[in-house]
Amino acid sequence: MTTLLYRGHAYQQVKDAAQQQGVQLTYRRNVYQARQADVRQAQVQLTYRGVSYLR
Repeated sequence: MTTLLYRGHAYQQVKDAAQQQGVQLTYRRNVYQARQADVRQAQVQLTYRGVSYLR
């Protein structure tokens, strides 16, 4: 096992490292932009100390 150091104290790692395959992430520009546009168009009514306003 590997000896690790945390804030000046050495310790043994109790569990083994995960043996999982990595995940390939993708960036989908059109999906991201569509969701951002939907959020901008939605008006939300908020109330702060009894005063209502739209965001």
